[in-house]
Amino acid sequence: MPESSGAACSAAEKVKPAASPAAEEPAAIAGNISYHAQYSPHFSPLAFGPEQAFYSTAESVRDHLVQRWNDTYVHFHKTDPKQTYYLSMEYLQGRALTNAVGNLGITGAYAEAVKKFGYELEALAGQEKDAALGNGGLGRLASCFLDSMATLNLPAWGYGLRYRYGLFKQRITKEGQEEIAEDWLEKFSPWEIVRHDIVYPIRFFGHIEISPSGSRKWAGGEVLNALAYDVPIPGYKTKNAISLRLWEAKASAEDFNLFQFNDGQYESAAQLHARAQQICAVLYPGDATEEGKLLRLKQQYFLCSASLQDIIFRFKERKSDRVSGKWSEFPAKVAVQLNDTHPTLAIPELMRLLMDEEGLGWDEAWDITNRTIAYTNHTVLPEALEKWSQAVMRKLLPRHTEIIEEIDKRFKEMVISTKREMEGKIESLRILDNSNPQKPVVRMANLCVVSAHTVNGVAELHSNILKEELFADYVSIWPNKFQNKTNGITPRRWLRFCNPELSEIVTKWLKTDQWTSNLDLLTGLRKFADDEKLHAEWASAKLASKKRLAKHVLDVTGVTIDPNSLFDIQIKRIHEYKRQLLNILGAVYRYKKLKEMSAEEKQKVTPRTIMIGGKAFATYTNAKRIVKLVNDVGAVVNNDPDVNKYLKVVFIPNYNVSVAEVLIPGSELSQHISTAGMEASGTSNMKFSLNGCVIIGTLDGANVEIREEVGEENFFLFGAKADQVAGLRKDRENGLFKPDPRFEEAKQLIRSGAFGSYDYAPLLDSLEGNSGFGRGDYFLVGYDFPSYIDAQTRVDEAYKDKKRWIKMSILNTAGSGKFSSDRTIAQYAKEIWGITASPVP
Repeated sequence: MPESSGAACSAAEKVKPAASPAAEEPAAIAGNISYHAQYSPHFSPLAFGPEQAFYSTAESVRDHLVQRWNDTYVHFHKTDPKQTYYLSMEYLQGRALTNAVGNLGITGAYAEAVKKFGYELEALAGQEKDAALGNGGLGRLASCFLDSMATLNLPAWGYGLRYRYGLFKQRITKEGQEEIAEDWLEKFSPWEIVRHDIVYPIRFFGHIEISPSGSRKWAGGEVLNALAYDVPIPGYKTKNAISLRLWEAKASAEDFNLFQFNDGQYESAAQLHARAQQICAVLYPGDATEEGKLLRLKQQYFLCSASLQDIIFRFKERKSDRVSGKWSEFPAKVAVQLNDTHPTLAIPELMRLLMDEEGLGWDEAWDITNRTIAYTNHTVLPEALEKWSQAVMRKLLPRHTEIIEEIDKRFKEMVISTKREMEGKIESLRILDNSNPQKPVVRMANLCVVSAHTVNGVAELHSNILKEELFADYVSIWPNKFQNKTNGITPRRWLRFCNPELSEIVTKWLKTDQWTSNLDLLTGLRKFADDEKLHAEWASAKLASKKRLAKHVLDVTGVTIDPNSLFDIQIKRIHEYKRQLLNILGAVYRYKKLKEMSAEEKQKVTPRTIMIGGKAFATYTNAKRIVKLVNDVGAVVNNDPDVNKYLKVVFIPNYNVSVAEVLIPGSELSQHISTAGMEASGTSNMKFSLNGCVIIGTLDGANVEIREEVGEENFFLFGAKADQVAGLRKDRENGLFKPDPRFEEAKQLIRSGAFGSYDYAPLLDSLEGNSGFGRGDYFLVGYDFPSYIDAQTRVDEAYKDKKRWIKMSILNTAGSGKFSSDRTIAQYAKEIWGITASPVP
C-alpha cells in the first residue's frame, strides 16, 4: 500500500494510459486502468489514492463485463430462446470487484496490474461499498440465483429497484441501534450502466374510461417515468453475462412548474419530482402511516409495471423476426418468477397490458398470464403474507382493483361449479377478504396461488407445511401446482473467493477445482476425514480465517477476542422467531455459572466468543431491545476480569454481505435456532456449513436437509419439532408449562440490573404469562431453553477433542454439495420455467 496518494500518483504516471477493454495481461490491464484514471475521470487529475484506484480498476473490469453483456444480449436476440425474468424487491449483491475478476478468471492478472500502482487488489476491493439493494436472506438468495443463472448460461434477467439509501446503515450507541441512510450512491456505482433509451411511463391514481365498445382504459392521475440501470452479472468460466436491471423513478422537465418556482412556491413547483425521488429512496419504508402504506404499494407497482412493459417490449422486438408472431406464443418465450409476494401486482398488470394496451380478451389474457407467472413463497409468518387495504388499492390502482375483483369472482364461480364440497371454505380461499367490513383487504398470497401456474416452497419442510397447512385447500383444487425447490448458495462467492485458504486445501485434496461449479464433488473429502495431514492443513486455514475475523472485530468494536477460543456466531435479521433472545439468555446463563465457579473449575471450561449480528427493523421495538441487550451483556462480560478469559459477547455492527464474508470463514459453531416450522429455509446455515462450521440448531427450514447431508453426529440438535409447536402453545395457554430453573435464573439476572439500568421488562414479559398480546412466549424460548443449554454443553465437550471437531468440520464441508444455487436454478429451469442453456459461442 503506498504511503500517500502522491506516491500512488507518481506510480500511476509511470504507467502509460492505453485503452484495452479486453486486456488479460497485467501490463495491458495496467494501461487500461491508467486510461480510465485519465479519460473517464471522476476526481481531480493529481488524485490517485486507494479510492480513485478502486474506481479506475472497477471501470477497467467493467469493460470486460460490457463486452460479454453485449455479446450475450445479441446472442439471445438472434437465437430467441425462452427467457426467465426474475422479479424481486431486493437483491443483496455485496461487493462486486473480487467476484467479477474471479468469475472472469483474471484475478491474478488484476492483482499484478494494480501492484504497478503500488496497491494490493484486496485493499482496493475493500474500498468498495456494498450495494444497498437488499435486507436479508430474500435479497441474498436472489443475488446467488443471478450468479447461477449466468454460470449455467441460462437466458434470464433480474429486475429490481435502485434504492438510493437502502434499508439503513446500523450504528450502535449507548441507546442501542441507530439507523442512518446508506451512502453507496453518495459518489456513484462503477458497475451500473444507465440506459437512457429504456424509459417507461408508470401511472398512479386516476380513473377508468369506458369506450363506446365497452373496452376500459386507465387515464388521468400522475405519471412518472421508470429509467433503466443495468448491472452486468458475469457467469463463472463462461462467456455469458446477464443483467440485473434496476429501475429509477423520474419526473420529466415538463413536470417542473416554472411559474410556481418563480413565484416562490419552490416545493409545489417540484412536487412530482419529489414524489419520484421517494419511490426509490428507501427499501421497505415504514408503513405504520397511510402515507407509508401508499409508498410501499407504489414501489411494488413501479417494479412490476416497468418490468412487464420491458418484457413485453423485448418480446415484441423479437416477435417481428418470428413467422407467426402471435400473443399465444408469449408463455413459450417468457417465464416470470415472483420472488415472494412483493411483486404480486405483476399479475393484474400483465392482464391490464394485454387487455387494455394490446386489445386481447379476458380469456386469452388470463390464459397467457397463468402460463407465464410462477410464485415462490418464502414465509408462513402471517405478518409477512401481505394483505393490502382494498381502499388504498382502489385509490392508487383503480384498474388493477377491477381486474383483481374479476379474478376473485371467476375463481369463486369455478370452485362452486367444479368443487362443490369446498363451498364452505371459499371465503378463506378468496383473494378478497371482506370478513371485516371496516377493513376489507386483498390477500396477495392468495392472488399468487390462484393465478400462477406453479407455487414453490424453499425447503422440504417448508414446502410440506405449505401443502399440508397454509395452502392445503388449494392443493385439493390443483394437486400438481405445488413444488419444492430447496434454496442454495453460490459456491463462488461463499467459499472460493471469501475463504481462499480453505478453498485451496479443498482443490488440493480433490485434485481439481471443478467443485467450484460442481459442488457435489465435495463428497470426495469424506474419505480423507481422518487424515492427519488434512487435519493439520484444515486447522491452519481455520486459524488464519479466525485471526482475520478477530482483526475485523477489533477494528469495528474495539473488543479484543482470542482466536484460540471457540468462535460461536449468529448473524441474521433480528426477529423474535429467529430467537437471538434464546442465544443471549444462554450467554447470560453461561456468564452466571462462570461467576459461581472456582478458579480450578474455570480451568476446565471451553473458552468461547459469542458473536451476534443483524439489523432490527426500525419500527420493530422488541427486536431493537434484543440488540440493546446483546450490547449491554457484552459491555459487562467483556470487562469482567473474572470471566473474560473464558467468555466474550460481541455484537457485530452493520451486518452485510462483506461482513459475512469475513465472519463465516472464521466461524466454528453457528446458531440456527428458530422456532421449528417458522424459518422457510435459511441460507446462511448453508454458507456456514460449506465453510466447515458446525451448526447448533432446531429441525427447521433447511437445517433438516443439512443435517441429513452432513450426518446427524456432525450437527447439534435441540428443541421442539414443527409438528409439536401448536400443541405446546395450547399447553401453555392451558397453564401446563413449567419453566426450567436455569431459564428463570437467566431472566432474573437481567431483571436484577446486572447489565445496566435499561428497562428490559417489556422484552422479558413476552416470555411470561400463558396468553395475551405480546405474552405467552409464542416462540417457545422457555420450552426449548433446557435442551438448548444441554446441546451447548455437548458442544463444549466436543470442542475439547480437537481431532473430533476438525473431522466434524471437514464432514460439514463434504456434505454441502446439495446446497449449491446451481442445483436449485437447474431445477427451476427444468421443472418450472422450461428454459435451457444458451451459451454464447
